[in-house]
Amino acid sequence: MKIGLTYDLRADYLKEGYTLEETAEFDKVETIEGLEDALHLLGYHTERIGHARKLMQELMAGRRWDIVFNICEGMYGDSRESLVPALLDAYRIPYVFSGAVTLGISLNKAFTKQIIRDAGINTPPFMVVNKPDDAKLCKLTFPLFAKPIAEGTGKGVEDRSVISNPGQLAETCQYLLNKFNSIISTTKAEIYIVIFKI
Repeated sequence: MKIGLTYDLRADYLKEGYTLEETAEFDKVETIEGLEDALHLLGYHTERIGHARKLMQELMAGRRWDIVFNICEGMYGDSRESLVPALLDAYRIPYVFSGAVTLGISLNKAFTKQIIRDAGINTPPFMVVNKPDDAKLCKLTFPLFAKPIAEGTGKGVEDRSVISNPGQLAETCQYLLNKFNSIISTTKAEIYIVIFKI
């Protein structure tokens, strides 16, 4: 069985000029080597594919695999984790882990919380902010926590993420919106912040 490996190697993106924060979710070469070693011990043959753009190039060149071990995070947009599974679905190539819809929903913290809440599972109340003035509409009681809505790992989490008063809420939302909108300025997307009760 031939297993393709899709991943975002941090070193590749750093060479392209991306920052440490932008690449915080990406893998080290040791992680990829560890996956390969484990799969080889199980008797599988592996091929490194790399990130989504490399996958697209390989697919267009006619390359195929029996299954793909996908740990790609993607770089931009709230559907970035869905790109590799969607491409593999289009080419009818099986892969491990979640599909495009699940990854698209779960990356967005507000969508995930809405689904959980509507299923009757208790989850802290929340609101979404996409412009600084939205923070003035917050009816949640303090303390609160603020984080970019579609960032993983610890991206956007700092000491200021824990909020204890309205002034701090406005300041933190302004800071996060400015910071993350500047990071994604090459796309048409807007950054949203999710605020939830601690």
